[in-house]
Amino acid sequence: MAEETVMSGMRPTGALHLGHYEGALKSWLDLQEKHSCFFSIVDWHALTSEYEHPDKIGKNIREILLDWLSIGIDPSRSCVYLQSKISQVAELFLLLGMITPLGWLERVPTFKDQQQQLNDRDLNTFGFLGYPLLQTVDIVIVGGTIVPVGEDQVYHIELAREIARRFNFMYGDTFGEPKEFLTPIPRLPGLDGRKMSKSYDNAVYLRDEAEEVRAKIRPMKTDVRRQRRTDPGVPEECPVYAFQRAFSTPEQQAEIAAECPRAGIGCLDCKEILIANLNDFLEPFREKRRQFVNSDLDEIIREGNRRARERASQTMEAVRAKLRL
Repeated sequence: MAEETVMSGMRPTGALHLGHYEGALKSWLDLQEKHSCFFSIVDWHALTSEYEHPDKIGKNIREILLDWLSIGIDPSRSCVYLQSKISQVAELFLLLGMITPLGWLERVPTFKDQQQQLNDRDLNTFGFLGYPLLQTVDIVIVGGTIVPVGEDQVYHIELAREIARRFNFMYGDTFGEPKEFLTPIPRLPGLDGRKMSKSYDNAVYLRDEAEEVRAKIRPMKTDVRRQRRTDPGVPEECPVYAFQRAFSTPEQQAEIAAECPRAGIGCLDCKEILIANLNDFLEPFREKRRQFVNSDLDEIIREGNRRARERASQTMEAVRAKLRL
């Protein structure tokens, strides 16, 4: 049985936060233990929505790499690379674009959703319409067969399978069929109760220092019922308790669940428990980040680019042969 290959990536559009860790990076670490992994910083994908501000993308590449290294992505085991340095990606994007029906791209559910959510930008571009095809290329060019995604991205993997099947049917077996590996739905709300997002400025970042964590958690929204210290609350409806479930011990969670409904613990006391636990969780990441910050990150990326380029070159040799190019 052929070895399974994991492929995933992230756009360098900002620092990574706890929601990224809970929803994706934790799964990456587990997959890294079991499979050959290719993790790409997909800067071309970032251009689909940030094409007016390319300077921001360049600045974020180093930061996202440091975030990955700090949480335990190991470049000696997983191939960590920069999408734009793999020229074969652009070539295969062009070639698969020749056989991908326009209607397949127009039916992608997130196409219109993202246009509405990002209505402050002009996204009526070929690049934005074609980004699911570019995502397909990212996967198949390194032989990706396992793709960790959230439920909202499942259609993208179905599309990748259809494009791979279409090419294989027309020209002969070339690509494996990728399948989705569903990652957990992030359980963490933002600091204001909405979805955690850098756009809302409501996130705890993996790189935050201890005092930054304290400064963010102390004013965090709690159960609206608790206007005063003596008011009882409902932990299950409190954003702070959602964090407690992820980062506090079962004993601490049980104590808060028992005491909050009878006002036996105040919100500030509850937050102090969370602050301590969050900082205990993040400190190993901070320490590892400090170790990597002065290392040769360019060399790490160069080596990853070399490995990804080697795999992509093998794929393109097969594709060109099938297309008689």
